[in-house]
Amino acid sequence: MSEHNSENNMILKKLEGVKMRFDEVSELITDPEVMSDMNRYVKLNKEYKDLQPIISTYEEYKQLLNNLESAKQVLETEQEEELREMAKDELEELNKKKEPLEERIKMLLVPKDPEDEKNAIVEIRAGAGGDEASIFAGDLYRMYVKFSEGKNWKVEVTDASEGTVGGFKEVVMKISGEKVYGTFKYESGVHRVQRVPQTETQGRVHTSAASVAVLPEAEEFDVELRDEDIRKDIFMSSGPGGQSVNTTYSAVRLTHIPSGIVVTCQDEKSQTKNLNKARTELRSRLYNLEYQKYLNEIASKRKTMVSTGDRSAKIRTYNFPQSRVTDHRINLTLYNLDSVMDGNIQQIIDQLQMAENAERLKETGLEA
Repeated sequence: MSEHNSENNMILKKLEGVKMRFDEVSELITDPEVMSDMNRYVKLNKEYKDLQPIISTYEEYKQLLNNLESAKQVLETEQEEELREMAKDELEELNKKKEPLEERIKMLLVPKDPEDEKNAIVEIRAGAGGDEASIFAGDLYRMYVKFSEGKNWKVEVTDASEGTVGGFKEVVMKISGEKVYGTFKYESGVHRVQRVPQTETQGRVHTSAASVAVLPEAEEFDVELRDEDIRKDIFMSSGPGGQSVNTTYSAVRLTHIPSGIVVTCQDEKSQTKNLNKARTELRSRLYNLEYQKYLNEIASKRKTMVSTGDRSAKIRTYNFPQSRVTDHRINLTLYNLDSVMDGNIQQIIDQLQMAENAERLKETGLEA
């Protein structure tokens, strides 16, 4: 019994700590000095919203513990049988509610990745395997577009270099919607394909690969871009095979001088639109340099951390002869390859999220 009480106390202690922070944030967001600092105000406002569900659950939990205590007291002190029966029934009812509520609280207390809410920049690059790798990069692109369409997310290609027999040597896209990065981050890493290439007459199975990198899209106030740090080049957009898509100088290349990062955008016919897209992507890439340090730090603590900085890690194999998909991070194997390639990857992502939540729960010290 005392062991269970100590766990109650631990959950309560954590919740009381959150409540203190919530009260502090509530005061800060009404402070004129904080309100005048837009960057800080936006971050605090977001924290306030994120803490609200935990606080309402804390109130519910406190009420439940008080009711439990009252019912126990009635049982200990009351002589009248009818009242004792009522107290017994209430105790039974409250104990049934207690465990699910504690599980819900534990999940609410799991530290969230602050980037999960953001849009994502997704880049797919053909790896080893020549033409077949480019075709596979195209297959992954189609898989992600289908998946995004199913969620009503918006996909915009910002840059693409097509393969000689189809697919892409490289394709970069921005995906916008709700919690896009929190879903797509699990796709970062090397994807391996095993199949008989269309170009192969002998019918032998080849192995090729494509790498996927997913970055959270930085918002205006995340990174300050100074014009004096950026070199801008304007050139003509070129299509496959080098022919000109349009005869206006609308493509934009931005070079960030301090970091050496180069971003190209030639998707739009308007130079202004390309410039805006390129600035957004550049901001995200700069932000990602800092974010990467955070990823590397937590990756060392979590073996299932899938959005790690190690983009050379082989994360998934797509085996066509056996219609098999294997995610190596959680040893998950499915035999529905056609469905997966058609964009049905939510089942895999759900399993990865569960594995990551279990790891994060360990960090809180509240796991069962």
